[in-house]
Amino acid sequence: MDEILRQGLATLRAVWQHRRLGMLVAWVVGAIAAGVILRIPDKYEASARVFVDTQSILKPLMAGLAVQPNVEQQVMMLSRTLISRPNVEKLIRMADLDLNLKNKADQEAQIERLTKTLTIQSVGRDNLYSISYRDSEPAKAQRVVQALVSIFVESSLGDKRKDTDSARKFIDDQIRNYESKLQEAENRLKEFKLRNVDLQTGDGKNSVDRLSELTTLLSTSRLALREAENSRDALKRQIIGEDPVLLPDNHGLDAGASLPEIDGRIEAQKRNLDTLLQRYTEQHPDVVGARRLIKDLEEQKRQELAARKKYAAANPGASVSNNPVFQQLKVSLAESEANVASLRARVSEYESRYKRSVDMLKTQPLLEAEYSQLNRDYEIHKKNYEQLVTRRESAELSGDLESAGSIADFRLIDPPRASPNPVAPNRLLLLSVGLIGSLCAGFVAAFLASQIQPVFFDGKALREITGLTLLGTVSLIPNETRQQKERASLYRFLSALIGLVVAYGTGMAMLYFLSQRVA
Repeated sequence: MDEILRQGLATLRAVWQHRRLGMLVAWVVGAIAAGVILRIPDKYEASARVFVDTQSILKPLMAGLAVQPNVEQQVMMLSRTLISRPNVEKLIRMADLDLNLKNKADQEAQIERLTKTLTIQSVGRDNLYSISYRDSEPAKAQRVVQALVSIFVESSLGDKRKDTDSARKFIDDQIRNYESKLQEAENRLKEFKLRNVDLQTGDGKNSVDRLSELTTLLSTSRLALREAENSRDALKRQIIGEDPVLLPDNHGLDAGASLPEIDGRIEAQKRNLDTLLQRYTEQHPDVVGARRLIKDLEEQKRQELAARKKYAAANPGASVSNNPVFQQLKVSLAESEANVASLRARVSEYESRYKRSVDMLKTQPLLEAEYSQLNRDYEIHKKNYEQLVTRRESAELSGDLESAGSIADFRLIDPPRASPNPVAPNRLLLLSVGLIGSLCAGFVAAFLASQIQPVFFDGKALREITGLTLLGTVSLIPNETRQQKERASLYRFLSALIGLVVAYGTGMAMLYFLSQRVA
């Protein structure tokens, strides 16, 4: 730390040796800086404020019906991208800045200068934008701001209309594309249904349910067929004599012969009598009536057997085929044959249906998978088509909404106006910077001179730099004359320094006084 302090003090002493040069450089640099600052042309600023009202009454009314973009975001992006080369070229033509341009280089320089000096910035949070431009001519600055405000509003309206038309054209192309896809899917689905019309039923049953139903019907029909065949075979046996003949010969017509009609009624009355006896006594009227009816039926049976016996004795050669009972058996056999044939046809039909159902059940998974894929493609195309149609209607409503009333209303709060007093440059600040800069330039000049002509102020520094052995040092004791010269030199330096500061201070005071008078 001591070494650093020693070197610093040595450097300051070396700079002090060249203070006159430093002060001269400070005066020269200060004079040049003051002249440059005073010759900088005044800049006048023209500005305007634009308010973007996005709270339109149509916005909540058309919610869900029309596409409503994020207007705040669009305006913010527009404000950031407004100062582009095409817009700046258009601005130059609108503000008549191209009248004094002689060649392409001047035009490029003008574009570059406008791009750097034009400013658009948001003021606060309420979509309030400030547009400003500085120029040495107030009228020119005002024309530039007016043209930029016009471009700001026109760019917003034009971009919205262009975006709406582009979106509508794209949606129309997509609708035509999906319409053709939807027609193709509908044709494939129609052809599949025509090829597999057997699978379509109106009762809501699937193939397994139909197969189960056919199995039940087939089993029922086969059982009915077997019953009909057994009944037919029984009738045949009665006719060809395998069972006892209903009409025996004369020797068999006794009281024990069988008459099915009467015997059946007698058996029914006997069962009824048994039921009544379980509930009533022998003297009960129902029991007495039942016994009387059984007795009458038995008497009727004896009379019928007697009549048949008498008929058989009077006609010994009569054929059994002339017997009415035989004729009734033949009629019953014919009806039974017809019933059997009908049941066989029904069983055959159910068997064929059962076979077709089994075959269809084997191939049904593949058909159902194909139908599901076709139906899925159709539903996807239909859904996309309907969504595109809905969005097209929404886009048309959005376009009509923009025509009927703008969603974002641009209001010019402060029209373009140029300031009567120059806003730049800030000469007071520049003169302060010039004073500090001139002093720094003098110090740097003195430091460079001390480095060009180095001076050793102690023996240690000389020994370190030269690397030689130092035998001793000789000190200078100044006399009165030398001391007076040193004081005179110090007074001159301080006078020059104070004069530089006073000169800058006087200039700054005059500029401030003049600016206050103009204001």
